[in-house]
Amino acid sequence: MSDSPLPRPVHWKLVVDAADPHTQADFWAAALHYETEDNSAFVERLLAAGALPGAATVEYHGRPAFRDLIAVRHPDDPYDQERGTGLGRRVLFQRVPEPKTGKNRLHLDLHPGEGRRDDEVARLVALGASVLRRVDEPAGQWVVMADPEGNEFCVS
Repeated sequence: MSDSPLPRPVHWKLVVDAADPHTQADFWAAALHYETEDNSAFVERLLAAGALPGAATVEYHGRPAFRDLIAVRHPDDPYDQERGTGLGRRVLFQRVPEPKTGKNRLHLDLHPGEGRRDDEVARLVALGASVLRRVDEPAGQWVVMADPEGNEFCVS
């Protein structure tokens, strides 16, 4: 047996390509009950230092934000207060020029709790999602949905 320390788990975030990252962040923050990251203080510092052109920013909920990316994070997880960046569970939306063209190779499964699937599906539809199909198989039941940009996810 080696005396070397065990490797630390790798920190990660899920990155989702988007035509409109801020709208996607609003949807997923509401869908997951997450918080949209507030990077405004960091953006302002970069602008003041000349390290970020004004064209790379937008106004988002009354504060400056990066134009091409924004993330949502779990409200209980730590975050870097200087940058507003989550240090735990987070989903980052980045602007890309091309539209979604095929089936997702990776998707989120949402688990609202026993007996709450139908209410959760209705809530997500009200937020802008759509139902693609309902699945009833020996392995279980779930609803395949799409977010406002067509990215698939499941609710079980």
